[in-house]
Order: sequence, then structure tokens, then C-alpha cells
Amino acid sequence: MSEKIPLLIDTDPGVDDALALLMAFDSDAHDVVGLTIAAGNVGLGHTVRNALKLREVVGRPDVPVFPGCEGPLVHAPREDAAHVHGRDGFGDIGYPDPVGAATGEHAALAILRLSHEHAGRLLLVAPGPLTNLAPALRLDPTLPQRVARLVVMGGAVTGHGNITPVAEFNVGFDPESAHVVLSGFPDYDLADWEATIAHGFHHRRAEDWLAADSPRARFYEAISRQTRLWSEDRRGELWHSADALTMASGTGAGRRAGACRAAAGGGDRGRVGPRHDRCGLEPADRRSGQRPDPAALRSGPVRGPGTGRPGRSLTGCPGQPGSRSCAWGAEAARMPGSVPSTAQ
Repeated sequence: MSEKIPLLIDTDPGVDDALALLMAFDSDAHDVVGLTIAAGNVGLGHTVRNALKLREVVGRPDVPVFPGCEGPLVHAPREDAAHVHGRDGFGDIGYPDPVGAATGEHAALAILRLSHEHAGRLLLVAPGPLTNLAPALRLDPTLPQRVARLVVMGGAVTGHGNITPVAEFNVGFDPESAHVVLSGFPDYDLADWEATIAHGFHHRRAEDWLAADSPRARFYEAISRQTRLWSEDRRGELWHSADALTMASGTGAGRRAGACRAAAGGGDRGRVGPRHDRCGLEPADRRSGQRPDPAALRSGPVRGPGTGRPGRSLTGCPGQPGSRSCAWGAEAARMPGSVPSTAQ
């Protein structure tokens, strides 16, 4: 048995998903055993194609790509995020068709099979809507018993969303699936939108990192260009990546556990809030971030640690999110290869 931690990623690539995947593939401690793909940032045809391209860029054609659900569990798809990520999800740069093809196994079934193959060891990181994980859980409610750790990007625990006043995109896209998953897993780590806003970094520094002379850096610079321009125009000098923060938490040493619920209807549709008293609201630990290293992109983005103490969500700064910058690396020791992210 490999000593590496088996890592399954349920995602909807997406520019910021791409950075999260680059981080995962670069981790020496983890073995990416599959990519289960949902619609979200853009349609399923694009997200599957983007996943295939990303595995080609990192030289891992052996990693299977499992297409999943084409839309939310119950309601018709809401507006996607093509205005942020490009119509194809990768900045509309017109990249050549990827080599290889996706498997014929549905993502939900692949999640269940891989949970048996790696029972008790599987790290499941979900940077996208939970549309694949929800049916997997409904098919087999014992799934959480075989998953060593679940890390979810979603929600706005203090009620400061990015698509409505209370909803973050992933949960807002499919709140019913989020409700199924967050209710069905007794323990998980939640990287919410407030935590993302609390961990921004400067655009000019990002441009310096992306100037590294490597195929990975050139590819990511190209696909993220539109997103970075959109982010700077609307959010100012700091750039944010929800999915990279989620992957940093998943592949790093620290963690926060949460127990939240997702509202599926009414005016609170898509809002994530506490279930009983277990979804804590504490400032993100500023020491969690990693000082970026421009050399990282020569081999590809790498990992950073998670944050905080057990029993809490990865929530952002207290009060109004964005009231201060908890920039990655502000109080951290330098760690070779750590990189930041892009806007959700």
C-alpha cells in the first residue's frame, strides 16, 4: 500500500479549480486517485474537457476523469460563472483539444467505489457544487464512514455571500445537494466565502509569480488572465481563490471541523448556517498562509497548510468580511513552492 494519502477531487474546473488541482498534483504527500466532475462554473461538457486538459498539463494522463451530473439536484441550473471564468471556464484562450477521454463511470458511482478501495484513508476535497456527492450519499448513507476527511468549499457562514446577500456560488448553485451532504456527513471542514475574502493577495505579486518560465505557469497565466482582470476591476488590489484555499486546507497540516446546514428554500435559499452550536465563527488564523515563492511555478503550484483548531469552520475575519487583509504569508515562515490563487 502506498504511504501517500489517496486524494479524490470533486470539482467543476474553472480557473480557481485549476489552481487547486495544480496544488494537489504537486503534493508529495498525496496521490490523486480521480477527478469527479460536475457542472457549475460552466456546463459539464466544458468542465470535463478542462479537467482532461489540466491532467495533460501536469503530465498525469493516468488519473481518471469521471463525468457527473449536468445540473443541480432539483432545480434547473441557475446562471453559471462564465462571466468570470470565460465561456469555456478556462479564459476562452482556445487551447488545443486535450489528449485522452473521460471514463464511462458516473462520478457518483466512482466516489462510492473509490471510498471502498481506500476505506478509512480517502481524503475527499470538493471545491465545486456538491451535485455528485449528494446522490452518492443517498445511494449509500454509510459513505462518511469510509472517508477519512471531507473538505468542502462552500457557504458564507456569517451571511455575506457572493451571488446573493447570503449565498455563496457553490451552495447557491445547488443548495439541495449541499443540504444532503452537510447534513449527512457528521464531520467535515468548510472553507467558506468569508475565509476566502480574508486571504487575498496582491495582483502585481501574482503577475510576478506567473512570469515563471515553465509550461504550467504559462498555461495558468493564460487561462487566468480574464479572471484576474475581472477581479481587479471589481474587487480592487487583492485577488482571491476559494478553491486554492480549500485545497491548501485539505493537503496541509491544520484543519477546522464544522457542522452546518444549507437552506434550500425561501429567502435564505443557498445560505449556510450553523447546525446547533458546532459551526464556529472565529477569525482565520493568519499564520496559516504561506509566503509565496516565485520559483514554485517552475515545477507547478504547491501546497500550503490549513488553519486553526479542530471544531471550527474556516471562517473569515470578524465583522464585515474584507475589513482587513489576512494575506497569505503575512505572518508565516517561507515555504518553498507555496502559491496563491484566483477569484471564484
